[in-house]
Amino acid sequence: MKSGTVTIIGRPNSGKSTLLNAVVGQKISITSTQPQTTRHRILGVLTETRGQVVFADTPGVHKPLYGMNRRMQNCVRDAMKGVDLVLLVIDGTIRFGSGESFVLDVLRRIRPRAFLAINKIDRIAKPRLLPIIERYSQEFEFLEIIPISALQRDNVNLLVDRIFEHLPCAEPPMGADVITDRTERFLTAEFIREKILERTREELPYATAVLVRQFDESRRERRGLVVVRADIIVEKRSQQGIILGAGGTMIRDIGTAARRDLENLLGCEVFLDLTVKTVRNWRNSEVILDELDLGR
Repeated sequence: MKSGTVTIIGRPNSGKSTLLNAVVGQKISITSTQPQTTRHRILGVLTETRGQVVFADTPGVHKPLYGMNRRMQNCVRDAMKGVDLVLLVIDGTIRFGSGESFVLDVLRRIRPRAFLAINKIDRIAKPRLLPIIERYSQEFEFLEIIPISALQRDNVNLLVDRIFEHLPCAEPPMGADVITDRTERFLTAEFIREKILERTREELPYATAVLVRQFDESRRERRGLVVVRADIIVEKRSQQGIILGAGGTMIRDIGTAARRDLENLLGCEVFLDLTVKTVRNWRNSEVILDELDLGR
């Protein structure tokens, strides 16, 4: 059997989380059109008869301006160390620029064994692929360069096949029934935040966080009910108004959509209570960042 660890890195909004979900066949990492959606390292485990791959989704690589972002970038660097492969995912529709150079500089400093996945090929004319491949081949010595569409699953199976070929012979590090290392409580906060990002779009891309204050499973077996109470954290009073919406319509829509996803995740009825709180400059608050489990 072949088994190993693969860390997925890339710029914000390159499709890393979409790829992880496609590979494991289940939604474990939230996605949105907003950059910096992923804030934590999230493991997704693929187990097959030929072995096991433990994928780690990571925050998008960018220059940090807040304490939160510094912690996110520390998470990326730590996740690249001691793994069998690093998978760099790029958005093939974006021209090579300073952001792409920054990611490659991070890769060069650590010098891991690495793959390149050119994502979103469903939106790229085929003649444009060769110049992209040539440019990145000159920038770093990748073991494999594979064009994919994570959203359409084009070449995703091929990517997995190639990854297995480069992994060592080893016993699976995780149990066969493990899909992720993240708890239901963690995924609950993430699913709520995803619904906020979907509905606020350009207005609140970075300034929100979700803290689950209560995750009560005591009535799960007897009554098929989980009670969730969560705080939506924003930085300004004006942002609080955006989340609430006129007459509370926005937060009601967020709660309805989040509850639907949570009931699918948990397999039972969910009572969801959301509260919006303003915490000024929370992205630099060590207390809040620790509560969000954003590392150091």
